[in-house]
Amino acid sequence: MLLAAAVAAGWVDAVVGGGGLIQLPVLLLVNPGQPVATALATNKLGSIAGTTSAAIAYARKAKPDVRVAVPASVLALCCAAGGALCASAISSDVLKPVIMVVLLTVAAIVVLKPDLGRVPRLVLRTRRRLAAAVLVPGVAIAFYDGLVGPGTGTFLVVAFTTLLGMDFVDASATSKIINAGTNLGALVVFAAQGHVLWAVGLAMAVCNATGAQLGARMAIRHGAGFVRVILLCVVGALVLKLAYEQFA
Repeated sequence: MLLAAAVAAGWVDAVVGGGGLIQLPVLLLVNPGQPVATALATNKLGSIAGTTSAAIAYARKAKPDVRVAVPASVLALCCAAGGALCASAISSDVLKPVIMVVLLTVAAIVVLKPDLGRVPRLVLRTRRRLAAAVLVPGVAIAFYDGLVGPGTGTFLVVAFTTLLGMDFVDASATSKIINAGTNLGALVVFAAQGHVLWAVGLAMAVCNATGAQLGARMAIRHGAGFVRVILLCVVGALVLKLAYEQFA
């Protein structure tokens, strides 16, 4: 079950992010007595292989913005580590209503702007806009990834399409570089705290990387319209999952 979930999570993560929606619940399901931090830590070990694999696959065919991705990924490594340190101190239940509102806003933007992300938009890259494109993913989204996790890749993709005018494929390519940094930063903290199930996580890493290769190649082959559909499906599933956990 874990290995199948890892393949599916790697595929979803590579296309548009949100693989934690699949992988993390299965980790919690198969061992319900484990601390949540252990599930988060093992999820990061599996995910880092997938995001790195997807980043390499995208780099060969798509156009990741390295000038933005590299400084943002350095910031992301540090801020995700900070989020992981806070993971045991802040209840995720406090954050779920906020995350649902953000996700619904993301869905509304994508639905109401059907041309968003279909093709690259000409955007004047002012210093303020470039700073936002580095700081929003590298600080705010990275901290969230270390603290909670699921949906990080989706937030990154939408951030780059709105801030820099990228299409969904190039935004996915850029986001994978940063997502690898967030996963590494959180994983270092969780590993130092002794939360990682190494044997399980390494097996999941192989499967996650396999799914990521398949997902990245499909996204490149089928283009931005395909990624847009998957993005809306993932956002909808994330909202339903959070709503169920919050109200059921």
